Amino acid sequence: MALRLGDTAPDFTVETTEGPLSFHTWIGDSWAVLFSHPADYTPVCTTELGMVAKLKGEFERRNVRVIGLSVDNLESHRGWISDINETQGTTINFPIIDDHNREVSQLYDMIHPNADASFTVRSVFIIAPDKTIKLMITYPASTGRNFDELLRVIDSLQLTANYSVATPANWKHGDDVVIAPSVPNEDVPAKFPKGHTVVKPYLRTTPQPNL
Repeated sequence: MALRLGDTAPDFTVETTEGPLSFHTWIGDSWAVLFSHPADYTPVCTTELGMVAKLKGEFERRNVRVIGLSVDNLESHRGWISDINETQGTTINFPIIDDHNREVSQLYDMIHPNADASFTVRSVFIIAPDKTIKLMITYPASTGRNFDELLRVIDSLQLTANYSVATPANWKHGDDVVIAPSVPNEDVPAKFPKGHTVVKPYLRTTPQPNL
C-alpha cells in the first residue's frame, strides 16, 4: 500500500555509514529528511550529497536530521564518500543507509519499475517529530533536487504546525502568511496582533507571526 501524507513513517533498523540505527529512535524529537539515490558513484547524486553536507548547519538550526539511502553496500558507500568529499569540497557529515537488500526502498515505495526495475527514484520524505510524513517528492533519476526548496518547505511546515496560518505561493521565511479559514473574523485581531489585510473574505493575510 502506498504511503500518504499523514501516515506514520515506517520504522526500520539498518546499517549506515555512521553505524547501526533504528529509524524512529534516531529521529527522536527532531524533524527528519530521508532522501534516496539511484546508486553509488552516480554524478547527480554526488552533487546532491555534497550539497546536503554543506547545508548541515541550516538543517540543524531547524532541528532537522538528514539521512541518505542508496541501494549499495557500506563498502561501496565509503569509497563513494571519498569521491564526494574530494569533488564537492566538503565532508559528508550524515549517515547513508546500506540498502543493498532493498528493504527500505520497498517500505517507502522508492523503486518505480516503469522508471527502473532495480534502482530507486530520487524520493524525499520530510518526517515530523511525531513520526508522521509531512511531505513526499519524487524526482526522476536525471533531475537533481533543490535543497533550498526543501529548507523552505521545512520552514513552512514548522510555522504552520504552531500557528493557524498557511503559506502562499513562493513564500519564504519573513514573508506575509495567509490566515487559516478556520479562524473566525472576530478572533483574528487577538490571534494576530501585528495586524491583517482582508483581500477577500476567504483570503486574509498577516505578517509572519513568529518573528
